[in-house]
Amino acid sequence: MGTTDTAAEAPGTEDEFRKLDEFMCFVLYSAQRAVMNAYRPLLDKLGVTYPQYLVLVALYENGPSLVKSLGAALHLDYGTLTPLLKRLEANGLVTRRRRADDERLVEVSLTPEGTELRRKANVVVPSLDEAMGLTAEEQEQAKALLRGMTANLAAHG
Repeated sequence: MGTTDTAAEAPGTEDEFRKLDEFMCFVLYSAQRAVMNAYRPLLDKLGVTYPQYLVLVALYENGPSLVKSLGAALHLDYGTLTPLLKRLEANGLVTRRRRADDERLVEVSLTPEGTELRRKANVVVPSLDEAMGLTAEEQEQAKALLRGMTANLAAHG
């Protein structure tokens, strides 16, 4: 009585395995690395890392913010965000203060130096937009697709 090799016929077997550049996760990973590599020299001139830059952009957009609100906006947990804020504070770009009405809450604000950095940082996004080589419409389409994908994945689990 012989055995049949059903594994070779099953979907997702080695014979049907996708190539690396066909994996959506790998394409996203590669794009993310390329974006970070393009950002790095621009942000090095400003003396901040990409995650620090995101914190500053959130503060430029929303003004003084609670640590919890920043974490939610940036999808960062407290353990990741706190060291970023400490470095930004040590560099004189933000201040952290406990709220008088509830000392459990810490509010983060830009310093004058942090506000001034915004003027210098205004070249970052246009430089990166140019390097991406996408039209404004293509960028909007890509962002819409990625936001939808992010929402679907978050809802999925």
